[in-house]
Amino acid sequence: MKALVTGVTGQLGRALLATRPEGWNCVALDRPALDLADADAIVRAVDRHRPDLVLNAAAYTRVDRAESEPDIAYAINAGAPGAFAKALAGSGGRLVQVSTDFVFDGANGRGYCPEDPRNPRSVYGASKAAGEDAAGPDAIVVRTSWVHAAGGANFVRTMLRLMRARETLGVVADQIGSPTWATGLAWTLWGLAARDRPGIWHHRDAGVASWYDFAVAIAEEAHALGLLERIPAIVPIATADYPTLAKRPSFSVLDVSATRRLLGDPHVHWRTNLTKMLEEEKALG
Repeated sequence: MKALVTGVTGQLGRALLATRPEGWNCVALDRPALDLADADAIVRAVDRHRPDLVLNAAAYTRVDRAESEPDIAYAINAGAPGAFAKALAGSGGRLVQVSTDFVFDGANGRGYCPEDPRNPRSVYGASKAAGEDAAGPDAIVVRTSWVHAAGGANFVRTMLRLMRARETLGVVADQIGSPTWATGLAWTLWGLAARDRPGIWHHRDAGVASWYDFAVAIAEEAHALGLLERIPAIVPIATADYPTLAKRPSFSVLDVSATRRLLGDPHVHWRTNLTKMLEEEKALG
């Protein structure tokens, strides 16, 4: 079986290659090899490699910059899955498209189910919602949140850098979601692909947190592992105290019960996976 994996220099792409099941041959494509803003290039890549599966782990993820770059955000986040879907329709392959909790507005008082109405508050969220639609009913669409991995560009590594440089750090405490370890997400993507179940699915680590909660845990676990010499003062602040160009959902916890029932796997708490990620980060030096 052959899988075409995009975004292989990113944290999820690397995790997908590292967790590749036995029997799968992966064609790993980074941005120089495949420009996801070029629909014709996508069609040519599918025609050349004839994959049984496309794992689209690449995306335009610069949430704030997307407000001033909507064209490129939509070209990558919506145009690419549309082009993959069109190309795969002729070859019989399956698309696995990764989406985001940002397709929701945060007004829900409970975990968001896959079938809940979307109402993105940002260009990024809207472009990812358009990507879900473009992927079509034959795709496996997996929404996730707050992804992190050792060596990646993510909140955990940003916090480590700031915690080493500052005595005091303010972190937003009124946005609630769930961290997700990229390795666990990769296992879920491969698991859904193996079961060949198209539709919309959710994946995140167990438990919920604010960004403030997440930062406190990062500091404590990193200090215990020797990645931080000291724990700085971490102060909870409101979203209003940290204005950004793009609006974020205030509550974006994803209901993952359907995914866990299908895969029959344990739902590991985010703090456990954070520790695993930090252990890998320490091993990287």
